[in-house]
Amino acid sequence: MCGAHTSYLEDEAWIKKPSGKGKKATPLTLCEIRVSPSVAVKPNLGAGELAEALNRVLPFTAKDENRPILACVSFVVKENKLILVSADGFRLAVNTLPFEGEGEGQALVSRDDLRGIPSALKRARRIRVGFEPNGSLDTKSLILDTDLIRYKWAGVEGSFPDYEKLIPTEFNTVAHFDTTEAIKAIASLKVLADSKGYGIDLTLDNGFINLDVADDKGHTAIPAEIEGKPMKVRIDGNYLVQALKACGGMVELKLTTSYQPTLFTANGYKLVVMPMLSSESTADMKRDKEAKEAEAKAEAKPTEPAEEVTPAEVSPPTEAEPTEIPEQTEPVADKPKRKHKAKEPVAV
Repeated sequence: MCGAHTSYLEDEAWIKKPSGKGKKATPLTLCEIRVSPSVAVKPNLGAGELAEALNRVLPFTAKDENRPILACVSFVVKENKLILVSADGFRLAVNTLPFEGEGEGQALVSRDDLRGIPSALKRARRIRVGFEPNGSLDTKSLILDTDLIRYKWAGVEGSFPDYEKLIPTEFNTVAHFDTTEAIKAIASLKVLADSKGYGIDLTLDNGFINLDVADDKGHTAIPAEIEGKPMKVRIDGNYLVQALKACGGMVELKLTTSYQPTLFTANGYKLVVMPMLSSESTADMKRDKEAKEAEAKAEAKPTEPAEEVTPAEVSPPTEAEPTEIPEQTEPVADKPKRKHKAKEPVAV
């Protein structure tokens, strides 16, 4: 054995066999073995941890070729942390890992270039993450050094959206539950759905999360630790299952209102999922808007006209395309609009 390499010699492989009749075999006194060099890697991150983190963010990258920035995973190193971020316009995934090392760096790597990397990292003993200048470009290249292989990806040009302001920070209801039980419950309801795209109504109240297929076609419930007031929200069934699988184990679901972004959290992992519009969430949105407008008018001075206040965190529901995460590399106004069904999830 030599470092990470292991070699085998067959029995009597070092014995020289007779070369002709009457000649005896001569044992060799010198044996030379050549092995390929192995780079000594000083790790600054766990290989298994990075593999799991990539599996948590890769499913939530955009599949649209016209959105190259959202088709990437953002790697950011700062304040002794490695932050992986991905988004597809309706979901936003953020995974934070402890990072041993100094300095900062950032790179955008295409989703297609990262395929197979999580499986490869699970076999690596040590790994080191770093960044290098990308020639004359302003971007940096991402470097992953393992015992046997050095991976290098030239960073994609562009800026990732300012995702931090899209993560909700104030909540009215928090539920703590087991993802395994929730996935089984959703599977039992999926058979009642009319199509592949189906909504699941989650009602958080009295120590249970009640799950119903939209239009009351099926019902089940799972136990949960719930803090705050009762809350009901509708989430796309496929999005919900993907979110629960990415979190794994025990997860916290945090809600602000029935129409604002929902937040799943688990061990340094955050996943924002936009809910679907329903008649109840639309009514809640209208009621909250009218209440804020009335409050603003009441606080206005008599000599000054009251200004109309629209909630900054959400726009009124319309039949047009939902607002998506803007890409900072191009003006939002230049993007073509697409038509969506009314029951599609509201975009981040």
